[in-house]
Amino acid sequence: MIDLIKLGKKLWPLNRSLTGRDNKKTLLILKKEIPSLKIKYFKSGKKIFDWKIPSEWNVKDAYVLDKNNKKIISFKKNNLHLVSYSQKIDITLNRDQFLIKTFSKKNLKNAIPYVTSYYKKNWGFCLTYNQKKEILKNYSYKDKFKIIIDSNFKKNGLMHYGEIYIPGKSKEEILITTYICHPSMANNELSGPLVTLAIAKHFEEKKNLKSIRILFIPETIGAIAYIHKNYDKLKKYVIGGYVVTCIGDDNNYSFLKTKYGNTISDKAAVMAFNKYKIKYKKYSFLKRGSDERQFNSPHVDLNLASIMRTKYGEYKEYHTSLDNFNLVTPKGLNGGYKVAREAIKNLDKIIMPKVNYLCEPQLGKRNL
Repeated sequence: MIDLIKLGKKLWPLNRSLTGRDNKKTLLILKKEIPSLKIKYFKSGKKIFDWKIPSEWNVKDAYVLDKNNKKIISFKKNNLHLVSYSQKIDITLNRDQFLIKTFSKKNLKNAIPYVTSYYKKNWGFCLTYNQKKEILKNYSYKDKFKIIIDSNFKKNGLMHYGEIYIPGKSKEEILITTYICHPSMANNELSGPLVTLAIAKHFEEKKNLKSIRILFIPETIGAIAYIHKNYDKLKKYVIGGYVVTCIGDDNNYSFLKTKYGNTISDKAAVMAFNKYKIKYKKYSFLKRGSDERQFNSPHVDLNLASIMRTKYGEYKEYHTSLDNFNLVTPKGLNGGYKVAREAIKNLDKIIMPKVNYLCEPQLGKRNL
């Protein structure tokens, strides 16, 4: 099996967001591991249902200089320091004006929080609470800070995503999705693509009854764009599947059910947990928060559940710089992989009878 931790650390520094060069770089690195991955894109500005694909965002650099021309915050040191989708800025502010545009977490004093402003023009920096305290202690309110954000937005840009199709004996499809839109976080981001890559490599080597389609997409907007483009095909062939996210820590196991909680996706996953005698926390669809929202939306109803270790939002390091490869371990990734693989294997084996007639069939003429 591929060294997922080594690969994860290679992907770690890339500034993934909804769009941008580093999303494509991420996909190119994954493609080296699995050549069947096709890299595709949607064009910025395209209207998709109630949404519009955002402009492509890229960053050359971002930093804050103090009164002594010392760089006290640097995007290149940790890309979580910059609010994702920050606009270009070259401005000088006093201490208190600058601090208004910063984010920190008082309950996690050494963590840089992850903050975004995807759909509203804005800018900002994220820092640890201890950093913020140091600024308040070491500078007066009159002291000036130089703020530089060298970013750009391409209105005619691209939103990249990856797709793998593994044909089976049947055209019926199992849909597996994970997302590639978070920078420098190990469990909330990289564990999903890493485990999904391992799943793809496993099933490519098997003779499967059903076909398997695997997506590496930006969360929310990527799922909506893919559904918009492929709605008829998805409705015709997809019988169920899973969102794979937050699947690399060594703590809990979690399962978020489909909208109705009793689909074959639900049953196949429960069978997997039971096989390995794994205790797991069950969540109803009312506790949703990832792409299961889109794939179970009214009229979409593709019956995707979410397989996780500790669920997003349920661990203290979530959406911070503390979500790193101390939290995500080889044991954690392997455990998540084992359960997800088994659930997909169960889903592949399940045979679903189809009704060929309206009303009940006539049993007598069939000697039944």
